[in-house]
Formats: sequence, structure tokens, C-alpha cells
Amino acid sequence: MINNKYLERVNIMKRQVSNIQNLGFTIMNAESNDKKQSAGGMEIDQTLVNGQSQGVSIRLINGGRKTAAVKLDRGSLTSLLEAVNEVLEKEQA
Repeated sequence: MINNKYLERVNIMKRQVSNIQNLGFTIMNAESNDKKQSAGGMEIDQTLVNGQSQGVSIRLINGGRKTAAVKLDRGSLTSLLEAVNEVLEKEQA
């Protein structure tokens, strides 16, 4: 008697779909005739995966040149927001 045993192969596949979004903000100076003020600004980029932030980076723009991106954590972003708000309070006066 021959015993034929067949091995059943089972494939288990897990499908994962990631919803990736890249948010980008470009903030530039208004055009001016003042020679001391050149075209410049900054870019703020945030990557979201499934609605969760994966990081924020900021780079400065000076004329046509951009600096390297600097990644900031939440604490740094909060400090930046506080600093900008304080500067704006003084700027309005």
C-alpha cells in the first residue's frame, strides 16, 4: 500500500494600503523696490501617512537658492510658533 500524502501549500497575503500625503507651504516676501530686501522666504513640508505626521522640515529660500532641509520635532515647532507670535506682537506696535 502506497501512502500518498500531499502537502497543501497555503499562501497568506496581507494587503496594506498606506495613504501618503505631502503638505507643502511656501512663504515668500512681497516684491519690493528696496535693494536691501531680496526675494526670499521659506518652505515648510510635512509628510502624513494614514493621517499621522511622519516629520516636518523647513528650508530657507534666498533668491533662487534653497538651503538644506532641517527636520523639526513637535517641541521645536511649538517654540518656533511662540517666537513668531512674539515677533508679530512687536511688529504691530
